[in-house]
Amino acid sequence: MSTHVSHSKRLFNWLDERSAGVLLHISSLPSDTGIGNLGSSAHRFIDFLSNAGLKLWQLCPLGPTGYGDSPYQSFSAFAGNPYFIDLIPLSNEGLITESEFKKLSALPYEFVDYGLLHKTFWPILRTAYKRFKKCRKGFLLDYGSINSFTKQQSVWIQEYALFMALKDFFDGKCWLDWPAEFRDAKKAKTIKLPENVCDGVNAHIFYQYLFYAQLNKLRNYARSQNVNIMGDVPIFVAMDSADVWANTDLFLLNDNGTAQFIAGVPPDYFSLDGQLWGNPLYKWPMHKSTKFRWWIQRIQSNYTFYDILRLDHFRGFSSYWSVPASSKTARLGEWVPSPGLDLFESIHCDLPNAKLIAEDLGVVTDEVNLLRDVTGLPGMKVLQFAFGTDADNSYLPHNHQPNYVTYTGTHDNDTTLGWYLSLDEFMKDRIRTYLGVSGKEISWDFIRACIKSSANMAIFPLQDLLCLGSESRLNTPGTHQGNWQWRYLTCQLEELERKSANYLREQLIIFGR
Repeated sequence: MSTHVSHSKRLFNWLDERSAGVLLHISSLPSDTGIGNLGSSAHRFIDFLSNAGLKLWQLCPLGPTGYGDSPYQSFSAFAGNPYFIDLIPLSNEGLITESEFKKLSALPYEFVDYGLLHKTFWPILRTAYKRFKKCRKGFLLDYGSINSFTKQQSVWIQEYALFMALKDFFDGKCWLDWPAEFRDAKKAKTIKLPENVCDGVNAHIFYQYLFYAQLNKLRNYARSQNVNIMGDVPIFVAMDSADVWANTDLFLLNDNGTAQFIAGVPPDYFSLDGQLWGNPLYKWPMHKSTKFRWWIQRIQSNYTFYDILRLDHFRGFSSYWSVPASSKTARLGEWVPSPGLDLFESIHCDLPNAKLIAEDLGVVTDEVNLLRDVTGLPGMKVLQFAFGTDADNSYLPHNHQPNYVTYTGTHDNDTTLGWYLSLDEFMKDRIRTYLGVSGKEISWDFIRACIKSSANMAIFPLQDLLCLGSESRLNTPGTHQGNWQWRYLTCQLEELERKSANYLREQLIIFGR
């Protein structure tokens, strides 16, 4: 860690006002297209937040997903997920026919069926691109020029679009399984490509053009309603991504491109075997030699998506769990030092006003705490981790401090109701006694505890506002099926608006949020 910055001086010092918000991924919104998107339901949700006095909307990562559907395993750290494109404007412009739209509206409303979505969505979106290309306009609606957009995103978009077009051409295979001449991104750029691959490059640029334009509209609307959008930046990128394919020198890889070591975490609260994520690890000396240029470009790009960034697995910026690539579990690994403060000094140099939050959960050492304190990044307190030890537990509300974000639970936790019902009677009684409640409305008891907390920011998942059980859990770490599927119905939000919005606003006012 660098020593030329005094430990008493914070690099970033921005969380000085009290606020509250809701954690809800875009995929969980209602829609007629099988998955939530950036259209009317997203704008309607912002209306709810604003009317209830909530100033924040936290999202999971918005990148394009592959097998497993996890937003934390994306094909790009810069691109948006085409599934989140609102297709109604395309339909209104004649790029999608009524019969095509009906195929999408036949998909489930209560959850995301990713298999059906993949089969139905992509052919329709590709057809919309072909119709757009035939128009020869170079722009759509008030989204601006597609050529201007491509130039603005020149840092990443051509390599990403080529990666995705080649992935389509090779039937979705990981780039490590492509023919040798295409596994090397530099060589692939010099090869005369088949016509359908060239067309695929333009198609994927078009999808990103739509995504970026619609997200920009949503962000502008959120600003007009005094709502900030907060998003996650996963510390690692997926092996099967344009980021690794186009920047192999930035990762610890073998000569054939495979990973030498992979990321994960040792055994913890969530898993007895730890979590084996499988992401390749960074070649940090190479990043440092470029003054962390790729990282700074990534953070800058994410600020076109979000107002506030939560750095997932902040612990890994101090040291990361390195597991041999051949390992079957995350048990056999070791902690390896990361650049720590050097990285954040470089970010601060280019982005001095960046609003960053440290996801400092899990195994937290003195070194991690020191890095968080010196950078000044707010840490996290999760109420589901607060009970079961003694009064010194740092997650208990009476131990919270202003430069923190308090959560009832995160996207990786069970819902508050589901978690509470799974506890034994001793633990339930301990919680009821601490909070001074009967436990009959435990979700709202936890929400009120977050609102009362001295932490300057409070976040609760929408599932807790709706008092939903384990059936509505979004993700279970360490499992590979049944995740990221939950969606709420419009009628549920309407009921919340009728019954709870005014009460929520009153609570936020009383406690200065």
